[in-house]
Amino acid sequence: MTSKGFQEIRDVDALDSFLQQSNESPAILFKHSNTCGISARAHRQMAEVEQPVGIVTVQNARAVSEEIVRRFGLSHETPQVLIVRGGELLWDASHNNVSAPAVEAALEKVNEDGKLKA
Repeated sequence: MTSKGFQEIRDVDALDSFLQQSNESPAILFKHSNTCGISARAHRQMAEVEQPVGIVTVQNARAVSEEIVRRFGLSHETPQVLIVRGGELLWDASHNNVSAPAVEAALEKVNEDGKLKA
């Protein structure tokens, strides 16, 4: 179930490749559970984001989800969205805080300031 702006990330190599672009511009990662109603709502929201979104469906890519937790020092949550650039976590949100307007506002702030920490 991949939508127009989603790029499926199924393994750590695909994660690394997707994040490689974040050296130049912010990358958006979306951790999604296909068995959670809140995550289904968040999925609809993330489909509205204008730039590509790397989607990690935790049931299909548990190792990638665990790598994100390890790499960025976060608790495992779904749904969860991260904005990353140059290997640095700039912004994250989870559960009902995942929305297209929140992500777009965070991206705008990142692009203005070059950095953001919520």
